[in-house]
Amino acid sequence: MRRFRPYFSYLKTVRGPIIGALLCGVLYGAANGAGLPLMVKMVFPKIFGEHAIRLTDTQLLLLALWLPTIFLIRGVAGYFNSYLIQYAGTRVLEALRLDYFRKLQVLPLSFLHKQKTGDLISRGMTDTQTLQVALTTFANDIFKQPTTLIGALSYLAYLSYSERGVLLVLVTMAIIPLSVLPIRYIGKRLINRARQVQGHLGQVSERFSENLNAAREVRAFGLEKRETDRLGLITRSLLTSQMKVTKYTQGLTPSIEIISAVGISITLVYAYKTGLSQSSFISIITALFTCYDPIKKLGALQNITKIGSAALDRLEVVLNAPVTITDPAHPKPLARAHGHLAFENVSLTYDNDTAALRNVSVSIPAGTTCALVGPSGAGKSTFANLVPRFYDVTAGHITLDGVDLRDVTLADLRRNIAIVSQEPVLFNDTIYNNLLLGRHDATRAEVEQAARNAFAHEFILNLPQGYDTIVGERGASLSGGQRQRIAVARAFLRNAPLLILDEATSALDSESEAAIQQALKKLVVGKTVLIIAHRFSTIRDATLILVFQDGRIIAKGDHAGLYADNPLYRALYDQQNVPSGT
Repeated sequence: MRRFRPYFSYLKTVRGPIIGALLCGVLYGAANGAGLPLMVKMVFPKIFGEHAIRLTDTQLLLLALWLPTIFLIRGVAGYFNSYLIQYAGTRVLEALRLDYFRKLQVLPLSFLHKQKTGDLISRGMTDTQTLQVALTTFANDIFKQPTTLIGALSYLAYLSYSERGVLLVLVTMAIIPLSVLPIRYIGKRLINRARQVQGHLGQVSERFSENLNAAREVRAFGLEKRETDRLGLITRSLLTSQMKVTKYTQGLTPSIEIISAVGISITLVYAYKTGLSQSSFISIITALFTCYDPIKKLGALQNITKIGSAALDRLEVVLNAPVTITDPAHPKPLARAHGHLAFENVSLTYDNDTAALRNVSVSIPAGTTCALVGPSGAGKSTFANLVPRFYDVTAGHITLDGVDLRDVTLADLRRNIAIVSQEPVLFNDTIYNNLLLGRHDATRAEVEQAARNAFAHEFILNLPQGYDTIVGERGASLSGGQRQRIAVARAFLRNAPLLILDEATSALDSESEAAIQQALKKLVVGKTVLIIAHRFSTIRDATLILVFQDGRIIAKGDHAGLYADNPLYRALYDQQNVPSGT
């Protein structure tokens, strides 16, 4: 119970339905625990056997109505108990998933990059549902089943004592504590098996996600059988883990029933030896059976909480992960920036102690088009990603117009930045709504003008629904050039003073590249631009070039000066521009 206590706050918003469900559960437990044994003891002897009495039709009808009345109370109370618990559980699941998803939105990219996408999805879908079942089942059965058990035990104790005294009470109840033994034994073994199941479910989700995202590569390299075999290995491990969980959960009920049968047999022997009446014996047996049912359900509750605990362990990897990139307690105001960037002794070391940047210092005046050049892994992308605070520096600081980036809110900072990626992401929505991501309050006329500036308006109008065309997942219904033009149009619409271009034309055909290069020339006017350059043909208009190597800036200047003085820059440039065989 202590394990779930911090999460009982999710029940506060549904405390009305929970309380109603608990009251119905108590009523159900009372009717079930004491009602049936009382009927056996009080009603049957008046109708059957040597002590039967002459009943009027009215008396007979009232006695006969005892059973349907008990089952009516049980049925109505049980129905509303289940309905209200289900309603509360659905609300709890909604809140859990939203909190989990909300936490993912604020966690740093460094955290997300260390996780597997499919596993994060599995935690948000499967593990939240498992935890919801554990919370609501616990909240319901922790009152309902003990009430049934207490009602049955109270009646059993009263009847046993009134018939044969304390000894019969001890005989009938001695076996009940033994029923707890399989609950404890199974519970200890179940939690590890449950963790294995949740982990394997995450791996299955990850395999599906990875495979669907690489559908073209799978077909191009003939990997269909390989992918199926890889999934088969994981699903077989999942099956093994699931069957181990099933072995323990399904073994609980027969274990308790066998112990219960032994208890009833002992009671039978004692009843025969002491000459207990048939009606008393049947009444005691009915009460014993009523005791064992809540014991079984409490045992099942123990199993559910163990499985829920395993799910909670996986969820807490996200829920308890520290949010390291946050707004300052007392932020400085930042309206529209001029765009002067300064890096002062900046270093960045990742969690695995890998240094991505080492003591970088550079000043980039407002309005500068700055190209970042260097071999793969030299630190170019890391340098650019520090500006919108996708990562925070380990040492040193970065200023925008003289203000430390960590002294302004993330919203104010990122409002001043537009990014055009090498592989722009479009959401499965209309083209119009994807364009509005650039600025949510833009008018229709402003959206269309941005599309014109990016040479996208014409192809959009030629689509079946124009601006209302659904682009598909990640923009799958559009070509690479069309997706890139929409990304450029978003940057036009945002009209931010800082612009980051991650080689926005490197993967395009020559016609699309020419159109986008023309759009970019207009887009960069009056802005501070960082170009992550993979192809040197894209940096001919740069006013400042920074050469990176092993996380350091080893040279800076214009093309002519760097080509003459820096061997690395000259080698990289010649590698791309000198024709082969010359």
